[in-house]
Parts: sequence; structure tokens; C-alpha cells
Amino acid sequence: MCGIVGYIGRKSAQNIILSGLNKLEYRGYDSAGIAVKCGEEIIERKFKGRLSVLEGFLCDNPVHGNIGIGHTRWATHGAPSDENAHPHSSTDYSISVVHNGIIENYVQIKEELTSLGYVFRSQTDTEVAAHLIHHYYEGDLLDAFIKAVGKLKGAYALVAISEKEEKIVCVRKDSPLIIGLGENESFVASDIPAVLEYTRDVYLMDDNVFAELTHDGVSLCDENKHPVQNEVYHVTWDAQDATKGGYEHFMLKEIFEQPTSVRNTLRGRLDKIGDKVTLDDFRLTKEDFNKISKVYIVACGTAYYAGCIGKYLIEKYARKTVETDVASEFRYKDPIIDENTLFIAISQSGETADTLAGLRYAKKMGAKVLSITNVVGSSVARESENVLYTWAGPEIAVASTKAFSTQIIAMYLLAIKFGLYSGNLSEEKADELIDSIYMLDKNIETVLGKIGEIEGIAHMFESIKDAFFIGRGVDHYLSMEGSLKMKEISYIHAEAYQAGELKHGPIALLEEGSVVVCTLTYGGELCDKVMSNLKEVKARGAKVVLIAEEGNEDNDGVSDVIISLPKAHEDMNILPAAVVLQLLAYYSAVNRGCDVDKPRNLAKSVTVE
Repeated sequence: MCGIVGYIGRKSAQNIILSGLNKLEYRGYDSAGIAVKCGEEIIERKFKGRLSVLEGFLCDNPVHGNIGIGHTRWATHGAPSDENAHPHSSTDYSISVVHNGIIENYVQIKEELTSLGYVFRSQTDTEVAAHLIHHYYEGDLLDAFIKAVGKLKGAYALVAISEKEEKIVCVRKDSPLIIGLGENESFVASDIPAVLEYTRDVYLMDDNVFAELTHDGVSLCDENKHPVQNEVYHVTWDAQDATKGGYEHFMLKEIFEQPTSVRNTLRGRLDKIGDKVTLDDFRLTKEDFNKISKVYIVACGTAYYAGCIGKYLIEKYARKTVETDVASEFRYKDPIIDENTLFIAISQSGETADTLAGLRYAKKMGAKVLSITNVVGSSVARESENVLYTWAGPEIAVASTKAFSTQIIAMYLLAIKFGLYSGNLSEEKADELIDSIYMLDKNIETVLGKIGEIEGIAHMFESIKDAFFIGRGVDHYLSMEGSLKMKEISYIHAEAYQAGELKHGPIALLEEGSVVVCTLTYGGELCDKVMSNLKEVKARGAKVVLIAEEGNEDNDGVSDVIISLPKAHEDMNILPAAVVLQLLAYYSAVNRGCDVDKPRNLAKSVTVE
């Protein structure tokens, strides 16, 4: 959470920082602030509320200088307020810092600093860093910064400036941070879009590496000030990819980008000739896989539901035992892991704190590690021996859409590869799956063509307080993702259940006018059972929205509305159905007047536990 931007150069620091923060507001938006070195002093401005509050003030009261830092916040310690907004400064305002993460031992440090006479103005953990740097400062900001960081425990991306020096210093530990390399100027930020307008060359910072940005350039070192080398990463995607492009919201744009994202994820990876599935940065051999006794898939939120679908696909096609777990619980339950375990981490950003911690635990226990992520050079990617990049492109809306779709594509690829490794999947069957996967982008486009129909159906959710999502088999995992989407952007209380479990308790919640969304992506025996479950729902007076494959329309009156999915090979309507659920949630949120891209209390990248 939280977005950081810093600048040193010849241009207006205020303008560049505000531009960058606009591109990072998805990381947090309950307050924002800026600190700029103006001559021999630091001018700090910060306000509770959206970034627009800060921008409005600075429009009439600009701060002039070419060195500065800025921050957009997602609250962890202390409620959103002017006082708790970043940047935070030392008592005499000579040192200013911005921070993303959590300082776990801040209470102890605060007590020590208070005893030395330091005065605290906020309830945050971050403020201790400003005072601690000031305490150690003896004329060299980097020296004081390194000493202060040595006292900190937890996760942090930390950036600091001093009124006495023409430089910015920064470090990261378990929180994202990049350095932008320009001509006679340098940048620091939480994510690449913040600097892409000015440079395409960046350093992807490693943990515990310190950076010093001056007018002469950027130098990197370790805690002993020994130089550290870092390769320059050249960004190839376009800044336009991180703008709305004419859509009302980023979320809608990203929903419509899914056919392209699916094609990008598949490009060069599937072929009916040869190995069938070709993956870069993938070292797990057939012999390695056949020694695996258990697969763990660990993730958070939407990525976890992608993992559940991955469990279904890998077990079906590779016949290997797969266990899924939410990352925040995984390592605290003493999981059974050894060298014959394959640990699969899924994280859009590659910086999700709980997922990263689970990955490190699995490595420590000797497991083989495979990560699925969208961000090249992210922490999850760098710490994994096998990486499957999803190539979804930048995802700005807090609610994940195209990242989810491409994670599912990654799971199809792994299921086919592992199925061929295990011998459970014949080459003929693999070829059928490959042909059907290559139809997915067209099938998603077919569903997107129903946007007017889905927008109309979404009015059913406009004034309700509760919604229920049901499905059987793999459709239950879709129902969980659909429920999450509805909750996080429309603020409707939504619950997901296996359709056959309704009668074992949850059906007591149904009443006249309740809305139940059912996904039915297949035919056969389970289809008939789902129809029976829907009759039970209708008998209680509920309204039913059925998302069903063509041919399942003859439902004996068990649904109020049907959204048809294209005819497809088995297991291949997962993504088209997911797109329908995304659009239902999107238009429900729009109809209810919600802030779709920035839902309350949430942030895009969760980099704290």
C-alpha cells in the first residue's frame, strides 16, 4: 500500500511529484502530501482526503524547488488525518521522510526518542524514522539514514531528504521501490507508471540496498557503504497503457483489455508441435515434477481464487494432489513441506507481503518454488527459481480483472504441461485443449458484446443489501470471485456457496426478493443437479441470474434472467463467465454511485501483513 514519488533535477519537483502520485493513487488515497526543499528549508504540505485536495491547495500556494518527495496513503497506523498524512518530519523540520510498509518496533523506538526530547505529532509508525535519522545526523544524510534503518524492524520502502543537503536517499525491504534514471535528473517511486512520462530506464531495487540520488546521478551501496551494481531495466510498454483511454473507469478499460491480455499471455507458449507448452524462466523438469508429492498454491484475494481454479485444473489433468491456502494463514499452520513439495505463489504485483512471506518460508523448508506474477523484476519473481509472467500489462483499478484472467491462463498452461509430465494427459487431449484455449479471446469478446444486456441486468442489484453467488465444481470458485468483486466495489454484502450446500443452512437467509447469481459453465449430470438447487432457491421467492453455456437455457423456469456463454470445450467457459461476473459487479457499483476504481478501505498492492 501507499505510493511514493521523489525527484531531484532541474525541473519543478512539485509538478513531477504530483504527476507521479496521480499515477499511484490506486495504492492508497485517504491522504496525500509533499515535501520540497526550498533553498535552505523544507516546505511540507499534506492533507486528509484524495490527492485532489493537495493539488487544489498547491495550485494556489505552490512550493518551489527541484528536490522533493511525495506520498499518497493507505492508513495502517493512525486514522486518515492531516497529522497522520506523509511526509513526516523531525521536530525541527530539517529531515522529511515518506514510507510504505510497517515499522514493527516503532513503539520501542518512540519511547527511546521521547526520552531524548523528541516530540511526536502523529499516531503513525513512520514518524520515528524522521526523528531517528535526525538523531544520527552529523553532516551526512546517507550515514544517518543507514544507521537509522539499522534500528528498524518490519517492511518498508523509505525515502528521506534533508534541508542541509542536495540529495535524496532511499532503501527498500519487502516493499516495492524503483529508481528512474533520467538525463540530469533522477526519480524514486513505488511503481514504474509514476516515472514513465520522464524515463524508461529504471533500477528495480533489491532489499537492503541503499540509493543516493544527487544532481550528478545515482549511486547504490550496502549498509557498509560498499558499492552495489544493478542492471538497468528498460521499460517497453507504453505510458498510454496506464491511462483510461476514453473509458469512464480504469476497471472497465481493463475488463475490455482481457482478450488482448489473454493473447499476450499465450503468445509463443502453446504449440501442438514439440513440447506443447514452452515457458521462459521455467526450470522444473519432468523428472522434478514426478518426484513432487504435493503441490501448494498460495495467494491472496482474487489471486487465491485463481489458485483454486488452478487446483481443479492441475488435479484433473495431472492427477497430482494440490492444496490451496490463503497466504496470510499459510505459514502459521506449520504446513508439511519438504524437498518434494512444489510451492506455487500467485501475485499480480509480485510484492504482496503475505504471499512473499509464504514463498520465503517454503524455500526455507526446501520446496521448489514457482511464481505467477505480472511484474518483471518484482520480489516474488526475483526470489523464485521458476517464474511464469502473465504479461497482462499495467492494472490500475483496485479490483483485479485482467490480472485474474491471465492468472487463469497461466493455470491452463501449467495443467497441460504437468499433465504431459505425469502421463495422465495424452498428446491428442493436449492438442484439443490447446485448440480450445486459442478460442478464449474470441469467446471473451462475444461476452463483451453483451455489455448492454448485462448493464440492464445489473439494475437488479441497485437497491439490495445482500446477494448470493452459487455454483458447483469449478463454478464454485467462480462464485467466490464474483462475490468478492460485488463486495469490494459495490459494497453489497455478497456470499458464495456451493449450490448443493444451500440446503444445509445458508438457504435460511433467502427471502422474497433476494438475488442469487448462479454460474453454470458445463452440461451433464451436475447441470441437472444445479437446476434442482435453483428450484429450491425459487421456492423461497429469490430472483435468479443464471450465467450458463448455450444449450442450458431450457431451465424449466428456474431463472429470472439468463446470460448465455458461448459453446466451448469443457473447462473453457471459466474466463467468459468471469468476465460476466466482473461486468455485473462493475455496473452494480456504477448504478449505486460508488467509486469503482478506488473502493473504500482498499488499496491495489497489499505490501503489509
